[in-house]
Amino acid sequence: MMSPTSPVRTPSSIRTPPSVHRPRLGAWLGIALLALALGVSGCKGGGTDIRKLLDDPGRFDNTTVRVAGKVTTSVGILGYGAYRLDDGTGTILVVSQRGAPREGAKVGVEGTFHSVFTLHGESGAAIEETKRYEP
Repeated sequence: MMSPTSPVRTPSSIRTPPSVHRPRLGAWLGIALLALALGVSGCKGGGTDIRKLLDDPGRFDNTTVRVAGKVTTSVGILGYGAYRLDDGTGTILVVSQRGAPREGAKVGVEGTFHSVFTLHGESGAAIEETKRYEP
């Protein structure tokens, strides 16, 4: 006879199916694919519209942003550069320590957004480039 403190033993042939203890592989695969799709769609294009940055510059000040567009003007000297980027919603100045791309080039930029001023509905802002990519 078993004492009340002895462990209960079950025959090894009586086991709980594995699917009760852990999610099925298909469920994990579905979650992974959904996360990948959301991540890729979030990176598609250039990221944030320039108009959105300029409409609320205080919200984005000193944050990392990604934009993409066409270079409308550029200047570079001794490895440093500055250029104006137009994404169709607005234009913004980009300052770079890697030189400037040529006018007309399509580029994507990741960098720190700086709100310089807001006066009578006009916003002065710039992006300090940390990374350049092909959109």
